[in-house]
Amino acid sequence: ERRDEREPVVRAQRARRWCCRCPDAAQLRFFAPAAMRDYDELTAFLGEWGPFQRLIFFLLSASIIPNGFNGMSAVFLAGTPEHRCRVPASANLSGEWLNLSIPLEKRGGRSVPSRCRRYRLEALLNFSALHLQPGRDVNLSQVEQEKCLDGWEYSRDPYLSTIVTEWNLVCDNDWKSPLTTSLFFVGVLVGSFISGLLSDKFGRKNVLFATMGIQTGFSFLQVFSTSWEMFSALFLIVGMGQISNYVAAFVLGTEILGKSVRIIYCTLGVCIFYAFGYMLLPLCAYFFRDWRTLLLVLTLPGLLYVPLWWFIPESPRWLLSQGRIQEAEAIIKKAAKKNGVQAPAVIFDQIEMEDLNSQNQQSYNVLDLVRTQNIRSITIMSVILWMVISIGYFGLSLDTPNLHGDIYLNCFLSAVIEVPAYTISWLLLQYLPRRYSMAGVLFLGGCVLLFIQLVPAYLHLVSIILVMIGKFGITASFSIVYVYTAELYPTVVRNMGVGASSMASRFGSILSPYFVYLGAYDRFLPYILMGSLTVLTGILTLFLPESYGTPLPETIEQMLRVKGIKYRNASKTKTRIKNEEENSVILKTTSF
Repeated sequence: ERRDEREPVVRAQRARRWCCRCPDAAQLRFFAPAAMRDYDELTAFLGEWGPFQRLIFFLLSASIIPNGFNGMSAVFLAGTPEHRCRVPASANLSGEWLNLSIPLEKRGGRSVPSRCRRYRLEALLNFSALHLQPGRDVNLSQVEQEKCLDGWEYSRDPYLSTIVTEWNLVCDNDWKSPLTTSLFFVGVLVGSFISGLLSDKFGRKNVLFATMGIQTGFSFLQVFSTSWEMFSALFLIVGMGQISNYVAAFVLGTEILGKSVRIIYCTLGVCIFYAFGYMLLPLCAYFFRDWRTLLLVLTLPGLLYVPLWWFIPESPRWLLSQGRIQEAEAIIKKAAKKNGVQAPAVIFDQIEMEDLNSQNQQSYNVLDLVRTQNIRSITIMSVILWMVISIGYFGLSLDTPNLHGDIYLNCFLSAVIEVPAYTISWLLLQYLPRRYSMAGVLFLGGCVLLFIQLVPAYLHLVSIILVMIGKFGITASFSIVYVYTAELYPTVVRNMGVGASSMASRFGSILSPYFVYLGAYDRFLPYILMGSLTVLTGILTLFLPESYGTPLPETIEQMLRVKGIKYRNASKTKTRIKNEEENSVILKTTSF
């Protein structure tokens, strides 16, 4: 009757499939119809790593690459170069007054020309006409100032042009720059809602290629934007397409590939290829410094994925869930032929599949995530955990232009550091407890961010190293949190629990550009806020139950208990658990 003896092994196999930071993974359909329960056994004759699986692995992984550079493209498209008020060439100012037409302001401990103010031009013209000398005849501190009425002059290093210089998104309009990035993440949030529904209704393959087309097509239209409003609206749609094709590719790979390969696909396949695309972004931006040209270069590779339509099949699991058994068998037999193995004459028994698909299953809704004190506590802590991690990850990624040194090198390092972060998190998930692993990487990331403010201003390299260590810790936590959250929630609400937590991370990503924006007021303020929140979240993690080495809970009553909460009527709870184990029909997870 009990499965305790073999459950730890099963749990480990299930858990490793979650090892991926990517914020989109939570939208996957973790549960399949009962017809899928024996899918791996029925298709075992294909093998785990034949030519068919290798082809699917690399093609789907390659489809993730554009998501890496499109997701972070705002770092360069919306970059803000040094700028100052423009003095019209027609203004008849002497060279001396022209050079001193911009007042000085304190920024970063240094006196630098103001970005948003100039001395009143009319007054300067009068002083120049009277041949008065600045500083000797005129006290500049008493000269009236005004806004940049004639526009701005922008430095052409390191950018030739960005949307900021194109539409003057500075000074009174500087709020529009972070809003542009936030709107992209709003699109990601909206796409997260619809991607799973579309994928379940129209199929993984159809949604994958349709949303890749949306991402590529609307990115291409952005190149011809005539206003900030047009660019931002299109950017929102690009965000919707980006998350949707990411989810579809992730689902398709995990449903086609075998158990052992799925683990690698979730780490080396999806996350590492995402990071690889992220690495390509600064490389392209270095050679193409005009924002329209850069966006065109980042968009055109999407056309290279059109031929993949004829190589990537639909998910046989999804076809079976739709009752399209013959189509599923045709794909499996074609895969068997490619792998050089003989497929059985009948792979899926139609009558058995129809009987299994017709079984009634108990339904649950989102209110079940807060129905009991224990699951309510876990949901609240998970929401906070995911939101803070998302703020830290995207905040540090978007902040690379503000670091000392070369912006392109810093962005590349920010992408490269993700590779060891994924590798370490995978090892931690295999061999160490979840709670201490999560708390450890959060403490690491948060503490080094707090330490940055103590580094002397001349030690630029030390500051950059600390930022990268912080990015390492937060990236590793993003990978671990998917596994940890999935193991805390029971089977019956696991998809909703991880989905709700992932939604919180979307709100975190929407807020993250404004954490970077605070750096305009105090250079260390973003690090202080992100570091403090990360450390506090690490402490909060210690109150979560430990799921390492324990069976996955099937029902809400079987969930592990949050530390520090007193529970009443424990005997009644045990009785309910026993009765439910004996009598209820429980949803089973897909055998990944």
